[in-house]
Amino acid sequence: MRVMVMVKATGDSEAGVMPSAELLEAMGRYNEELANAGVLLAGEGLHPSKKGKRVAFDGAARTVIDGPFAETRELVAGFWLWEVKDMAEAVEWVKRCPNPMPGPSEIEIRPVFEAADFGDAMTPEAAETEERIRGKLAGR
Repeated sequence: MRVMVMVKATGDSEAGVMPSAELLEAMGRYNEELANAGVLLAGEGLHPSKKGKRVAFDGAARTVIDGPFAETRELVAGFWLWEVKDMAEAVEWVKRCPNPMPGPSEIEIRPVFEAADFGDAMTPEAAETEERIRGKLAGR
């Protein structure tokens, strides 16, 4: 199963406080361990929301909203995409993670939808398109 693992933002991350050299080294070792185990598919840190944009949809209308965004605890400061056997394995990996922030922090784990999760709505044509896209991404 694939999961997205999200490091929640804090006041420090939203203020642009950079991680210490020690934390960068610890995260590097952790990411290498994930990669060596075949778990890590992707992962990156994100700039503060003041550098971001949101696009709000309402029917055909689109509205662009400039950051920063309120509710820091609801923002994402970084992410990983992992391939694990189940949610329990993902939790065990997260528990081994260095604290990604200088103070209290949270990491959220969410399953990624797979084609089978969509049932009959995933028509053969839609499944074919999905496979074609995955093939292109794999061949980067």
